[in-house]
Amino acid sequence: MSSAVQSVPATVSVSDVELSNRWLSSLERALNAKDEAAVAALFAPDDCHWRDVLALTWFITPHRGAQEIAAALVASQETTQARGFKIAEGRTPPRRIKRAGIAVLETIFSFETAVGRGFGVLRLKADKPGEAFQIMTALHELKGFEEHVGHDRPTGEAHSRNFGGMNWKDLRIKAQAYDDREPAVLVVGGGQAGLTVAARLVRLGVDTLVVDKHERAGDCWRKRYHSLALHNYTDFNHLPYMPFPSTWPAYLPKDMIADWFEAYVWAMEINYWTSAEFVRGSYDDATGTWNAVVRRGDGTERTLHPRHLILAGGLNGKPSIPSIPGLADFKGAVMHSGEFDTGVNWRGKKALVFGTGNSAHDVAQDLHSHDVDTTIVQRGSTTVVSVNPSAKLIHASALDGTPLEDADLIATTNTLPVMKLNLQTISARMVELDKELIENLIARGFKWDMGEDNTGHQMKIRKRSGGYYLNIGCSELIIKGEIGLLQYDQIEKLVAEGALLKDGSIKAVDLVVLGTGFQPLESLVRELLGDKIADKIGPVWGFGSDGEMNNMWKRTAQEGLWLVGSGLAASRQYSRVVALQVKAVEEGLLSKKR
Repeated sequence: MSSAVQSVPATVSVSDVELSNRWLSSLERALNAKDEAAVAALFAPDDCHWRDVLALTWFITPHRGAQEIAAALVASQETTQARGFKIAEGRTPPRRIKRAGIAVLETIFSFETAVGRGFGVLRLKADKPGEAFQIMTALHELKGFEEHVGHDRPTGEAHSRNFGGMNWKDLRIKAQAYDDREPAVLVVGGGQAGLTVAARLVRLGVDTLVVDKHERAGDCWRKRYHSLALHNYTDFNHLPYMPFPSTWPAYLPKDMIADWFEAYVWAMEINYWTSAEFVRGSYDDATGTWNAVVRRGDGTERTLHPRHLILAGGLNGKPSIPSIPGLADFKGAVMHSGEFDTGVNWRGKKALVFGTGNSAHDVAQDLHSHDVDTTIVQRGSTTVVSVNPSAKLIHASALDGTPLEDADLIATTNTLPVMKLNLQTISARMVELDKELIENLIARGFKWDMGEDNTGHQMKIRKRSGGYYLNIGCSELIIKGEIGLLQYDQIEKLVAEGALLKDGSIKAVDLVVLGTGFQPLESLVRELLGDKIADKIGPVWGFGSDGEMNNMWKRTAQEGLWLVGSGLAASRQYSRVVALQVKAVEEGLLSKKR
């Protein structure tokens, strides 16, 4: 989660409701009058922020400062016709709370525009409740194109009691074959990012096909190393429409996730081709469709022509293989952490694990548990946070009894400047909780850091998806010396027997595991779609000049191309954002290109 929650000793009162309603009513009046000065007067003059998620700008758009916010809000009003701002019914009521170390009155509100309905988060300064510190506006649904869920669920008339005709199973088989049509959307990758956006699109009535190179849905988790489990709490990781059972453990093992994904594909009626690898694609400007070549398990290829191509390959491209001097001379086994399964076959052997991120630590701990003499090699400084108590305590306080739907709104509220403040607050608390662990790691010779600007591991995730470890026990093994620690600059090169150290000694090993991460996503775009498209869209992931993630979850410079990825929580939150944009394009409400 991206919001630190610290309760302020105050209760919900009529006055808080009145303060929130008064501010929202004032905003609506000022917008209707197109009065920039009146809008600006509603925001804190020293520092204030607005983040729009599609509702008023059709993009993920941050603004900072009262004048900039007022100008942008008024400029958007001509076309959006935003109105009906009020405290949202049935949602978390206004509350006094601290966000990013600042006391605020936080309110979840609802509103509508000419084409849609939305929810937002308002944070008034607690000491000056007429001034907003933050506001976020997010599109929730399109008028006339609402999701087919709940009271608006499909009628089932196409197959219910259809005597002599096709039943539900027959129709599902026919729909998935695509013998008689082209999909409107092709999603490449059947992990959490691909499945969640596909589920949303299905609910919006957009014909969507997911292709995945693995033999079964869920194999992207199922085929990972044997001991893998999530490092964050289950309550944060539910999929849309179908939360994990309340009986499931707090930290989900990979095979439970994998089997749930398989069930999710069935339950969400997602058209899904297994053993189907997307091998290349090009865009036809004349037809406004993609030439998407998919290779099936039998070796045959089919060229599909969707209007939208969603690359959902996760955060990572191909394995990153570092240039380690002498690696080619080493006579033992070499594998990337992505290929590692279990240490059971290496019992009694010796191993070097290069890297100090999550995967490298987990691989080292797995090898150690199978009586493998294991040494981890550190190259750069690493942020280490304990899963328990540190991450668990922060995550628990962030949710703090808030319903997940509201927590998702809150998590998408912060612009980058506020996010930094927030993460600094979170990280400082984590360091307090992990003080002894950190001191012992440093004493052992481990290079530890608190992240750029003391923002901790969560900013590292957003910037480069690496450089951190959520400790589930490997750090203690390093501290006790049960897992060895080498600094990369102690190694001269690898030789046939192992690592030749700069002191002249040789550390003999049988196995080298490269826990060295993956190539950036733009390399995957370049490989699959070519240099022209890769150059056109630019960087993927990390922060752009506007403080938002580069090319993620929004229209790109390439018409009809969308990029999604991240963990389970972000995939749930932003799948709606992508699906609404695609639906809006399909219905002529939005252009396909930014």
